[in-house]
Amino acid sequence: MEVIAEDIIKSYGENTVLNHFSHIFAGGQTTAVIGQSGCGKSTLLAVLMGILPPDGGTIVCPKPVSAVFQENRLCENLTASANIRLVTGKRYGKGEIAEELSKIGLEKCENKAVRELSGGMKRRVALLRALMAEYKVLFLDEPFKGLDNETKNIVMEYCKEKIKGKTVIFVTHDMRECDFLADEVIHLKR
Repeated sequence: MEVIAEDIIKSYGENTVLNHFSHIFAGGQTTAVIGQSGCGKSTLLAVLMGILPPDGGTIVCPKPVSAVFQENRLCENLTASANIRLVTGKRYGKGEIAEELSKIGLEKCENKAVRELSGGMKRRVALLRALMAEYKVLFLDEPFKGLDNETKNIVMEYCKEKIKGKTVIFVTHDMRECDFLADEVIHLKR
């Protein structure tokens, strides 16, 4: 399922962040979007997902989509497992969720309230929730931020396996992430 952005314009007041951006994101591939802070990477994802309306241009993006945002957007009082079930419903049993959590270093965390988890642990729950959701396109905004190198390597390996053959658009500042995961890299400029 390809995602098509044609002549996209998005401004915040006098500041034009996306200026006639066009690209066809190939279906079944992972596209990394990199660039300096403030160049419009997160805005591009929000526009492609339909969260922000563009000021001009057209977008074709198959639904449903799944996403990891820069903020984890987890329900702090719910358990890790309950946060995942918010988007998966009953598609996965408790044992399956616990097994997936353990694959990214979160064994025995499924019944812990998210507020009791560290920042890196929360990040992994948010990422797993997005990966386990039903989607045609997956959007990841700096999905590995806050993870130490060892954990990041484990999680990147896990992601690479899970996103194989899927349409994924992800934002990063890290060329190593691009080299490891991306089939294509787009450089956004201010």
